[in-house]
Amino acid sequence: KAPHEGSTICISKVASASEMQAGFDNCVRYDDTVLAEEFISGRELTVPVMGAGRDAHALPIVEIRAPQGNYDYEHKYFSDETQYLCPAPLDAALTARIQSLAVEAYRALGCSGWGRVDFMLRDVDNAPFLLEINTSPGMTGHSLVPMSARAAGVSYEDLCIDILRLARLDLKPTPGWKPV
Repeated sequence: KAPHEGSTICISKVASASEMQAGFDNCVRYDDTVLAEEFISGRELTVPVMGAGRDAHALPIVEIRAPQGNYDYEHKYFSDETQYLCPAPLDAALTARIQSLAVEAYRALGCSGWGRVDFMLRDVDNAPFLLEINTSPGMTGHSLVPMSARAAGVSYEDLCIDILRLARLDLKPTPGWKPV
């Protein structure tokens, strides 16, 4: 995949050297860096996180069920076949563990404001694997962060106000900057 792209642009699942080369050739059209990682078969989960430092907290987990497990650009934005389950149907202990891992990863990278931590829950043993942290996730009315916030009883408007409030708390003046 092209690590600097979003929305699953340029992701390929490969099973041979020739498919790997084709995926690589496609990705370098979008980015000068290509990331290859092991495919993990399982359930796709995402955990929105709000706040910063010790005040960071997880929102409800969203499970994404795409046709044939292929949550690509088409299935994100144009398909009615993708299902979103929020809160994800997980037992309480696993939910708490995944939310804790999400917050720990978010804090470890010094994230603030809002973000989304993506996981695969491996089929064979239900082990969670962190895939990536999105520090600027989608915020349309049908995006995953607002969906999770709704499940927590937070309206889209209140979510946006919270994000702006968190940004204001993090505001630091630029050295040497003076208003005109």
